Amino acid sequence: MEDLFSIGELSKYQNISKQTLIFYDKIGLFRPAYVDPDNGYRYYSANQIDYLDTILIMKKVGFSLAEIREHMQHYDTESSLALLKRQQAAIEEQIRELGLIRSRLSHRCAQIEQAEEQRKRQGEVTLENASPYSLLFHRVAAPYRPREVSIASKQCFAEAFEKKLPIFFQSGVIVPLARILEGRYTEASLAFAPIESTARVPNILRMPAGQCVTVCHAGDYASIGPSYEKLLRYCREQELEIVSDAYEFCINDYITTHDESEYLTKILFYVQPKNAAGDAPAVHTP
Repeated sequence: MEDLFSIGELSKYQNISKQTLIFYDKIGLFRPAYVDPDNGYRYYSANQIDYLDTILIMKKVGFSLAEIREHMQHYDTESSLALLKRQQAAIEEQIRELGLIRSRLSHRCAQIEQAEEQRKRQGEVTLENASPYSLLFHRVAAPYRPREVSIASKQCFAEAFEKKLPIFFQSGVIVPLARILEGRYTEASLAFAPIESTARVPNILRMPAGQCVTVCHAGDYASIGPSYEKLLRYCREQELEIVSDAYEFCINDYITTHDESEYLTKILFYVQPKNAAGDAPAVHTP
């Protein structure tokens, strides 16, 4: 017994709990060299310390216990190198994904920080030049109620997460102009999530650069009608022709607050001066 370490000694030397060593024994990953038949105490040999070091290092670099157990059954330099290279590739992919998430979080934080300033100007119609935008979309099923809109929005996020698409953490909808003119302001035809232009999937809508009228609506979705009426009135007064459906970008929504009074939605129409034939082609949605 002089050449053996008790489980307490090994726990102390390796900075690992006795419960973990017992668990490793139970799953067949790291068994003691000797178990006292009288009291069940576990003892480990000096040679096993190197073996345990290998397990702990592999665990530290991200291998699962099942992967470690399988590898340690029959391993040599060649199999170790192959395994480590596979893990290196997996870590590089994780770094890429984390970098993407970090950039998305930065984008979302900037939007939230800007929301308060935009809230001060809510209801104020502005004319601006929109930059090109790409949108991952799903169709909203009839009868186009908030329930169907919510389902389509969730489908955008579900597809993006499944396919690891480079979306931004934002949602929105497109409402056909014809429905808006009939006062059906909440009956969206498409739900979308903004996405990087590099993405290659069939259901992507490319928003072109162009002149737009916009307004920020504060409050829940059901009360959005007056904001649309302001936009329509502005276009009539300024003799602007609307050449697109309406795009609604959620700036503050259920992702950032449970209080619907804090919701903030940016509404956008592409426009051109009336009688300016051919200056700006109509922007069609699929």
